[in-house]
Amino acid sequence: MKKIPFLSFILLFLTVQTEVNSQNQKTRVIVTSDGEIDDECSMVRFLLYANEWDVEGIITSSSQYHWQGHKWAGDDWINPYLDAYENVYPNLIKHSQDYPTPEYLKSINFLGNVEAQGEMNAITPGSEHIAKVLLDESDNRHIWIQAWGGTNTIARALKTIEEEHPDKMEYVANKLRFFFIWEQDDTYQKYIRPHWGKYNIQTIICDQFWAVAYQWDKIIPEDKISYFRNDWMKSNILENHGSLCSLYEAYKGDGDNEGFRAENHKKKGDFRSEGDSPAFIYAIPTGLRSLESPNYGGWGGRYVNVRENTWLDPVPEANYTYPEGRWFTQTAWGRNYMRNIYPENQDLMNAYFNPITRWVDALQNDFAARADWCVKSYEEANHPPIVKLKNAIDIYAKPGDKIKLDGKGTIDPDGDKLKYAWWQHNEAGTYIHSISIINSTEQKASFTVPKNAEKGQTIHIIYEVKDSGTPQLTRYQRIIITIK
Repeated sequence: MKKIPFLSFILLFLTVQTEVNSQNQKTRVIVTSDGEIDDECSMVRFLLYANEWDVEGIITSSSQYHWQGHKWAGDDWINPYLDAYENVYPNLIKHSQDYPTPEYLKSINFLGNVEAQGEMNAITPGSEHIAKVLLDESDNRHIWIQAWGGTNTIARALKTIEEEHPDKMEYVANKLRFFFIWEQDDTYQKYIRPHWGKYNIQTIICDQFWAVAYQWDKIIPEDKISYFRNDWMKSNILENHGSLCSLYEAYKGDGDNEGFRAENHKKKGDFRSEGDSPAFIYAIPTGLRSLESPNYGGWGGRYVNVRENTWLDPVPEANYTYPEGRWFTQTAWGRNYMRNIYPENQDLMNAYFNPITRWVDALQNDFAARADWCVKSYEEANHPPIVKLKNAIDIYAKPGDKIKLDGKGTIDPDGDKLKYAWWQHNEAGTYIHSISIINSTEQKASFTVPKNAEKGQTIHIIYEVKDSGTPQLTRYQRIIITIK
């Protein structure tokens, strides 16, 4: 891989990064987790991306599957992961100075409500910390609170705010964004929704995660499944990548699959499960602008508005009726399909999980690069392209207008050759027909707004840039054309 001189890169990167930071502040995130095996796998990946966000809390909570005394990983299950992060931190900061210090991450790690499934009566260190962050008026940026397990510790924090600071509820709600991996207890329906629903908090509840959970081997497309097999996992993650990646729990063999039937074609060292990862993968700043609307889509999936400000997975069945209550293992479409219908109607399965599976090759390569950052120097490792546009990312146009797309200014920090692709993200746009993009594999491209496009309709164009490094890394920029 050809490298540009390090000093030259630093000057170039700082110039670009200054422009980026002036427009895009970091996303604030709080994680709550029940410490299941797949949470532990997700935690490895999460810590490798901790430089991308302002991490403001890591809270152990319970779920319908895990609580103290019931399949419990332990109150301090995360400590070995933070210790391992501390070991690789000196190498990670060679690649990004934005990685939070191990001391800071340990200072925001708290135990939440874990005594029982859905327990939210006790005020815990975890719930108090969440409430404290939410009430802090020195920072009004949105806070994405993720539930990798149940929502009970989140509910307890919100109940504390309601009881002690009712005048601050609207302020807190305006900052809140939720991303739940299922509803793994009943506290969202029983407390959060009735007491906070009037504030219309954007809430994503994800079932698409099953694509990268325990039954990934049935769901991942054949042309991408090698990224989850033992050869790839051993070479890129499990072996010779430092103490954090060494904690990653790959598949060990028959009988270790957390209650799900082991398949004969799974092998030791295969990917196991990261069902919780979409909650934070969704917030990785790839250029797909997923945080602007759940309907846009990105590495963590794409979602549709079902009721109020609640967004669930797009179900590929005409006239499907979403449940009024919980979206979880008993009701969510994908889990029920895998339990009751698979292997029939796999076209429906592929369509349902496609909002995540379409990106998994880029996602896994990115994971591999982060694993390299734990052990390699800057010059030895690969880093993603920095995508720039000369045209605006939001364009208003009339039918018949020619739209010029210009990716000039896009660079690779390692000096790698770049491949370009401009393509229409049909599912995200409201103009339902396909458009023809001229020079779609060049840095500059164009298309003409179709004559049958109607006022208010949108066309989403993705500028996709891949480098030639190892592993190959991909970044994007979404352009939205609104018809006027």
